[in-house]
Amino acid sequence: MTTDGLVVVDKPGGMTSHDVVARVRRLARTRRVGHGGTLDPMATGVLVLGVGRATRLLTYVIGAGKGYAATIRLGQSTVTDDAEGEIVARTSAAGLTDTAITAALARFTGEVEQVPSAVSAIKVDGRRAYHRVRAGEQVALAPRRVTISRLDVRAIRRDAAGLVDVDVELECSSGTYVRAIARDLGVTLDAGGHLTALRRTAAGGFTLAEAVSLAELEARAPRVVTQTLAEAARRAFPQRELNAEQARVVAHGGFLPPAGIAEPYAVFAPDGEVVAIVTERDGRARPDVVLTPAA
Repeated sequence: MTTDGLVVVDKPGGMTSHDVVARVRRLARTRRVGHGGTLDPMATGVLVLGVGRATRLLTYVIGAGKGYAATIRLGQSTVTDDAEGEIVARTSAAGLTDTAITAALARFTGEVEQVPSAVSAIKVDGRRAYHRVRAGEQVALAPRRVTISRLDVRAIRRDAAGLVDVDVELECSSGTYVRAIARDLGVTLDAGGHLTALRRTAAGGFTLAEAVSLAELEARAPRVVTQTLAEAARRAFPQRELNAEQARVVAHGGFLPPAGIAEPYAVFAPDGEVVAIVTERDGRARPDVVLTPAA
């Protein structure tokens, strides 16, 4: 029997997020597996998967903040804004000082307008932007408002060919493209830039410290869940304990009196199982997602 819950995977490079989902579906012996936020094949790190009823929690994971460690290469631009794309321009970055690089990066913190990378999953007239780019089309995407709350330089490395690699760590809102930061830094410094490495360190409060490898999941299959549905809900949301009658009402999609909690929160039955995620509006606590079958 499938155990409902979350799986926090340390995604390896070279795999798509869908590849990881397919692997976990096989290991968990269920088709009901989804992921909470795509990682490019080149990228590694935290990929949160939901199994069974926990797939209904993934909307909240996708919309949560993310953390990354990345390497930006100055002196080269690519068609994809990362190392997987063809190099389209080269400029020596040898003259850029550490101070100039750090000062330029500081301009990307806070609430900013960011144009997503053309090679992204955003749909343009019904087709993914990356499909259009790979078919030779020119794609121009509209800017989006994102928040980069932290962007720290960890190291600056130079080589004899005039390339400069900048190691950074950042925390940002959902929807931020780290590839676009690399591209825009290159434009700002008039040197060209692209991303050569990307590792997601956190997503929705889940971190690398608790992520497991696919090899570890293979060894524990079919019980691949790293957090049960109730554990995941307690981790990700404010909590409200219900009595048996309240739990029955919510399980049937009914309303409760408000508890004065401003954000979505999880409600739990007396046996400790999570019943639903609710939101308070119009003077009532209404279930957004019912997670336990009605008795």
